[in-house]
Amino acid sequence: MLAVEIIGVSRTYGTGSNRVHALRNVSLSIKEGEFVAIVGPSGSGKSTLMNLLGCLDNPTQGICRIFGKDSARLDADALSELRCRHLGFVFQRYNLLPHLSSLENVALPAVYAGADKEKRLARAQALLDDIGLGNRLGNLPAELSGGQQQRVSIARALMNGGNIVLADEPTGALDSASGANVMHILEEIHARGHTVIMVTHDPGVAAHADRVISISDGRIVSDQVSRQGAAGQASNAAAQAARQENSMDHLREAVKMSLQAVLSHKLRSCLTMLGIIIGIASVVFVVALGRGSQDKIIADINAMGTNTIDIFPGKGFGDPQADKITTLTVDDADVLGQQSYIASSTPNVAQSGTLLYRNIAVSAQLSGVGAAYFDVKGLQLSSGRLFTAADARANASVAVIDENVRQRLFPAEQAEGRLVLFNRQPLRVVGVVKKKDMGFGPSDTLQMWSPYTTVMYRITGSHSISSITVKVADAVLPLMAERNITRLLAARHKSKDFSTLNTESIRKSVESATGTMTMLITGIACIALLVGGIGVMNIMLVSVTERTREIGIRMAVGARRANIMEQFLVEAVLICMAGSVAGIFLAWVLSLAAGMFPLGFTLKISVWSILLAVACSSLIGICFGFVPARNASLLNPIDALSRE
Repeated sequence: MLAVEIIGVSRTYGTGSNRVHALRNVSLSIKEGEFVAIVGPSGSGKSTLMNLLGCLDNPTQGICRIFGKDSARLDADALSELRCRHLGFVFQRYNLLPHLSSLENVALPAVYAGADKEKRLARAQALLDDIGLGNRLGNLPAELSGGQQQRVSIARALMNGGNIVLADEPTGALDSASGANVMHILEEIHARGHTVIMVTHDPGVAAHADRVISISDGRIVSDQVSRQGAAGQASNAAAQAARQENSMDHLREAVKMSLQAVLSHKLRSCLTMLGIIIGIASVVFVVALGRGSQDKIIADINAMGTNTIDIFPGKGFGDPQADKITTLTVDDADVLGQQSYIASSTPNVAQSGTLLYRNIAVSAQLSGVGAAYFDVKGLQLSSGRLFTAADARANASVAVIDENVRQRLFPAEQAEGRLVLFNRQPLRVVGVVKKKDMGFGPSDTLQMWSPYTTVMYRITGSHSISSITVKVADAVLPLMAERNITRLLAARHKSKDFSTLNTESIRKSVESATGTMTMLITGIACIALLVGGIGVMNIMLVSVTERTREIGIRMAVGARRANIMEQFLVEAVLICMAGSVAGIFLAWVLSLAAGMFPLGFTLKISVWSILLAVACSSLIGICFGFVPARNASLLNPIDALSRE
């Protein structure tokens, strides 16, 4: 069976007056199992012929068949398949990947063939053992001599079976002893049934072949058979690795090789990550800052009362006539308390004054409220009792105090039953409520509560109330309750001479405002991510340029365009992911540092912001790595290999 058949092949480069004819109407055929040497001076066209035989280039005209397949009719992936399954390259300059060990270099073609990891490593080790490099499995190419590197190159050529071994000046860069060793290995390969096609300008090296084809000025000038070789298929045909779809293994190898490439340029990789790190850290930190401040404000609002609505005289805050309006009454509070959408209602009267106990005098705030006030505001009893509706009806001179009052007046004794004077009016303490942050006001204010009737008739002397506080029923929306309250009171007063304050509305406004600010600052941080992404793309474009020869090597040993694109995309994503991890860590450090300052709230790094950061970094890697990866995958193998 013919391994190679070339019919009337010509290859030209350039156009017009700059056109160069590298091959002119060349025809030849090579059977399986032959050892052929192609000889000729520099510029004769022998390397061009070798590139056509290796499916690295296509003829300008004519037919080039490899195992019956016309290379000109095959697309890039089909040519890659042909190189992967049938062809093995031995280059003059070895073309080993510098960041891979001997074992990994030899196993590389099987990665693109989809072979199982254990099987390919076992075969690679067996091949290196056969050529006397079993003790050099973990060595990098820089740690090997020229002859050893060339032997590794030969082992790589045989990895997927290597029906046809193409050797381009295999001894050109070696001393005589190493060259003789390499030729001995090639003869052994031929003896096992492999087809060996060798390009050389040295007649002594060509003498090892069974057939010598001389080429000059792009034409075959002689084709001589020196001795009859034993044609036949390679005895290790069972080792040929048909390409399999093993996506996860491909991905693992791509990640591994990308990691090696990133670590080989540590400083450049770190500088590339800098924009990503700043952007991710900004996003996570800003979200943590916004969430922490929002939670603090919401907590302050909750301290004002849960699901509560306050009703004040006047048309709104800042109304100069509010102090003169006395239309809010206890009856209004009672009527509201009877509505189905209201859980409880209490009138409020406020008075500041001097609180006296024995020889201790302090300034305090006394609130006249109904018995339901404590439920409305969510205040819990610490000791004693709360006053009742009966106390309100009897104008009882009783008071409930907070922890601040207890600590100032009764630090070492029981507060319940003690008699205190507020603005010279006696009040008996009946209970103490637990300490609670009173919303946006100072938390150290001395607070007392008495029945509103007591405050109105015994202390202020006024029969009007300053506000009404209602608690909305659990199953009712606060906004709907607020509308109903407004309609009811407006009908009772014949006009809307009051205003309402809905804590739920405040909550939503605060959440909306803080959310908007967070989005705004996050958008600014995303600009840093964009800049970082552009930096990634620039570096990846530089990386493609620097590693063009590596790309050519990968294509020569069987990598498809998809494999090359995957390699560079994974590398870009890896850089961005590493940047995102560093950015998250930086945001965490900044959050800890911010906690040392008296901000009044704790920064909260949320899981979703971390997931968003990781997703953003991956998306940036894919988007900005696509163009460099695509450029790499579209390179012509022969052009890539010729790049220094």
